[in-house]
Amino acid sequence: MSTAISPLAPKTVPAMPAIAGVRLATAAAGIRYQGRTDVMLAVFDEAASVAGVFTRSKCPSAPVEWCRARIKGGHARALVVNSGNANAFTGKNGREACAFTAKLAASAIGCKMTEVFLASTGVIGEPLPARMFDGVMARLVADATDAGYVDAAGAIMTTDTFPKLATASARLGGATVTINGFAKGAGMIAPDMATMLAFVFTDAPIAAPALQALLREGVVDTFNAVTIDGDTSTSDTLLAFATGAARGAPRIARANDPRLVPFRKAFNAVLANLAEQVARDGEGARKLVEIVVEGAVSKLSARRVALSIANSPLVKTAIAGEDANWGRVVMAVGKAGEPADRDRLSIWFGGIRVAHKGARDPGYDEAVVSAAMKKPEIALKVALGLGKGRDRVLTCDLTKEYVAINGDYRS
Repeated sequence: MSTAISPLAPKTVPAMPAIAGVRLATAAAGIRYQGRTDVMLAVFDEAASVAGVFTRSKCPSAPVEWCRARIKGGHARALVVNSGNANAFTGKNGREACAFTAKLAASAIGCKMTEVFLASTGVIGEPLPARMFDGVMARLVADATDAGYVDAAGAIMTTDTFPKLATASARLGGATVTINGFAKGAGMIAPDMATMLAFVFTDAPIAAPALQALLREGVVDTFNAVTIDGDTSTSDTLLAFATGAARGAPRIARANDPRLVPFRKAFNAVLANLAEQVARDGEGARKLVEIVVEGAVSKLSARRVALSIANSPLVKTAIAGEDANWGRVVMAVGKAGEPADRDRLSIWFGGIRVAHKGARDPGYDEAVVSAAMKKPEIALKVALGLGKGRDRVLTCDLTKEYVAINGDYRS
């Protein structure tokens, strides 16, 4: 966790309202960090519906495997998350650490181990000293409060420079329901779904299958449209919990229930807000970059071209240097493996067209473009001129500080 807050951080932290049926607490277990909290617990007063999406990495962490094995049960009574150690590539020790942690939480809460969900973030390959949770679990349960979101977001940070929180409300039937979320992530970010770590809570009474469908749909253009460095983590986990405690709200069993329309919009807004905050906190980032690709043969093709641009170190370092180097964008479009026609290609930086129909724009003005590139938020648009496919991806620039952070990560 950095002491210098990203210049792209939101100016304010949202006020997080209480959500009936869920309480949170944090503690310092001493897993890796000294002098800060590193474990958080969310406890549900009654069994909450749960849904999740996880990394597609072929080397997933032990907590990811633990959650995958239990998500079909559809109910949760607790969530335990630690920072400082990813409990990934830890073999039998990792599996035992998950079981031990879940047993501790289940005993303290009075629930089944299968109702405890887990996530870990931090260094890969080092055994997780789960016995350190033994000294804090009972206190976590006792200290849990419905006002613990900001502290919970802070406890799961690693190289993050600020806690990432979002909230929204929506009408569901004749009632107002609340959606709160928090996330962590600043490096090893190229979700393939899910995200770094993110957790969303609502008091809406939504059955687990409907919540799962909402989540899978919601991540496509939010967390799965963000990249920092092109590296998909072993630990990517996004879990959503619905306590059903909102008074007067109808129970929703199907994701296509028309009463869900306002809720879906608010739910996706929370996911999008958190995903953008992750991009804003990219390790060493000084520029938030929005990449729009239009005129592709399909949305999927546009996504692949946009990610090729967003993950190019040459494009990202040019943006860090405030250089509207359209040649590097052309390179990234060409290598994407998607349909493209050099002589139809147009490129914009900061709303200024710099290349058109396969060549530098005849009206190009270096001074005007250079001024646009100095802004903290850069819009990069590419028009392929082939069809109606369009997509959008968020990323950030690549600076010397990214190298410094990752060169010293285990030190």
